[in-house]
Amino acid sequence: MAEIKPFKGLRYTEKAGDISNLTCPPYDIISGDEKLALMEKSPNNLIRLELPVIGGSEDIEQYRDAGDTLRAWLHEEILKRDGEDSIYIYEMDFSAQGKNYKVKGYVSLVKLEPFSKGVILPHEETLSKAKTDRFNLMKVTGCNFSQIYSLYIDEDNSVFGLIDGVSQREPDSQFTDKDSVTHRMWRVDDQAFITELTAKMADKKLYIADGHHRYETALNYQKYVEGNLDETGSSDYVMMMLVNMENSGLVVFPTHRIVRDLPSFDYNAVCDKCREYFDITPYLNREKGEVGLEQAYREGKKAFVMFTGDNNYTLLVLKDISVMDTVIPEGCKALRQLDVSVLHILVLERIFGIDKENMARQINLTYTRSADEAISTVDGQRANCCFLLNPTRVSEIREVAAAGDKMPQKSTYFYPKLTTGLVMNKIFD
Repeated sequence: MAEIKPFKGLRYTEKAGDISNLTCPPYDIISGDEKLALMEKSPNNLIRLELPVIGGSEDIEQYRDAGDTLRAWLHEEILKRDGEDSIYIYEMDFSAQGKNYKVKGYVSLVKLEPFSKGVILPHEETLSKAKTDRFNLMKVTGCNFSQIYSLYIDEDNSVFGLIDGVSQREPDSQFTDKDSVTHRMWRVDDQAFITELTAKMADKKLYIADGHHRYETALNYQKYVEGNLDETGSSDYVMMMLVNMENSGLVVFPTHRIVRDLPSFDYNAVCDKCREYFDITPYLNREKGEVGLEQAYREGKKAFVMFTGDNNYTLLVLKDISVMDTVIPEGCKALRQLDVSVLHILVLERIFGIDKENMARQINLTYTRSADEAISTVDGQRANCCFLLNPTRVSEIREVAAAGDKMPQKSTYFYPKLTTGLVMNKIFD
C-alpha cells in the first residue's frame, strides 16, 4: 500500500524576507494580473518558479528562466534544504459559508505507483495542456514546488492523533493570506514519530483530492529520468499533503460550467429538450434559483441551475436517476449519480453536442469556482449560458475513486487551496 518517507525539505531562509510575501496559490488558479501582483510583493516570491508561463506552453525554452532563478536562489541561500529528513505538519484555519474550520495533515514524500495498482487513486479526468506545462517545468527545475493533496481513510483517527500530538508547540512558519486563511507548518524530524507514522500509513490507499495533473506529470518525469539522470531513485517519489478523509475541516466547493461560442443557442428549444429528463422551473431570480438548488442537495436530488442572462435562472431537477444506468452503464453507481455526470451526459453532450474531447480542450466549455464570474460572463455576452452546480460530496469522491472510475474534469474544488512555498521537494541535489 502507500509508502511514505521523510525528506529534507527545501524552504525559504530569513534572507528571503517575510514568508507572507513569498508564497503563492497553486499555478492553476492564478491569472496574469494576480501573477504581477505576487511578483510585486517580493522579488523572491515563488510565483517566479511556480508559474513562469501563464497558460502553459509547448516550448520548453519559455521555462528556462525558472531553472536559472532556482539555481540563483540556492546559490544565494534564499532557499535552503533542511539538514535532517523530516515530516512537515500543515494546518489551515479558515472560514467558509459562515462557519469556522480547521484542516490538519502532513507533507511527506510518497512513492509513485501507477493507478492500475490501486494504491493511489484518481477521481477525475485531466487536461493534457496542464500536464505539458507541469512536465516542462519539472524538466528545467527538477523540483516539486507544490504538494499534491491526497486523502486517506483513518477511521479511528490514530494518524491524526499522532500528527496532532507533535504539533502543539509554536509553528515554524505561520501567516494569514488575503483570503483570511491562516497557514501553519511544523517541521518534525523525530525518528520515533516518523517510524510510527510510516507504519500506520503502510496499509492505506490514497485518494487524490487535488493535483491529478501534477501526479501524472510526476509519473511521466519518473520515466523521463529513469536510467539516465536519476541513479538515486529520488524521482520515484513525489511530495504530497495527506489528510484524513474523515477530517471535519474538509470543504468542497462546486465548479460551475460556462458554455460559450455555440453556433446557435435557443433557450426555449433547450428547455423543450431538457423536459424529457428534468422537471423545469424557468424564470426564477438568482435567490430563488439558489434556494431550489440547495433544497435539492439536501434531499439528495440531482439538480443544477441554468442562467441565460436577463435575470433568468432555470432550475432543472432530474426526474428519474435510473436514466443514468442506461446512458453510462459501464460506470460505477457513484459515477452515474453525480450531478456533474448528469449535466455532462444528458445536457452538454446530448442536447448541446459538446463531446468529451471538446470538454477536455475547453472549446465550448470553461470552468470557474465563482458563481459571480459565471453569471457576469453570461451577462457580458461572452457566453451563451452557464450552469451553477451543487458541490460533490467527499463520500462520492471516495466511492468513484475506489471503483476505479474517474469523474469529469473539474468536478471538485477543495477549499482552501494549499499554499505553495512553505516547503518544497528538490528531487536532485
